[in-house]
Amino acid sequence: MNHWEFRPIARSDFPLLGRWLLQPHVRRWWDDDASPEGIEADYGACVDGTEPAQVFIASRNGRPAGLAQRLRWHDYPDYLREMETVCPVPAGAFSIDYLIGEQAAAGQGWGTEMIAAFTRMLWQDHRAAPAVIVPIHANNIASWRMLERVGFRRIATGMLTPDNPADDGRHVVYRVDRPA
Repeated sequence: MNHWEFRPIARSDFPLLGRWLLQPHVRRWWDDDASPEGIEADYGACVDGTEPAQVFIASRNGRPAGLAQRLRWHDYPDYLREMETVCPVPAGAFSIDYLIGEQAAAGQGWGTEMIAAFTRMLWQDHRAAPAVIVPIHANNIASWRMLERVGFRRIATGMLTPDNPADDGRHVVYRVDRPA
């Protein structure tokens, strides 16, 4: 059994994140600027606690393997309004994003393990969260299949602003509700 741990991202993680963001399997779906200045601009406020999103380095069996982040939909009103054109979002619901850093680890089931562990942690940390709702670009089949393997179900399809401007807006939306 593989063990996953999540710790809040620190500035000392920025060089590692920069390397991960340059990996082809990550770069395709994460259009973040991998330069030190770009990473500071995108993640510095999360480190400082002035950004409501929570970003973590995910370690598998003690070794950094990926990044996982979570956000409460209602902390991002513009994003919430756009999402509600596709499906309803209950108060207190979260979304997650994730990546496995190294190309050699992609396709090995690590993403599925990480999402399952991260979702369990979210339920523990945010006892009032009723659901996790995740929009995924329709072409990112590997990502939405990982969600399906851990119990998320497709609830909607629609047009949303893509993370990568090279993509069109077609998205599928997945949801998992808090376990009883």
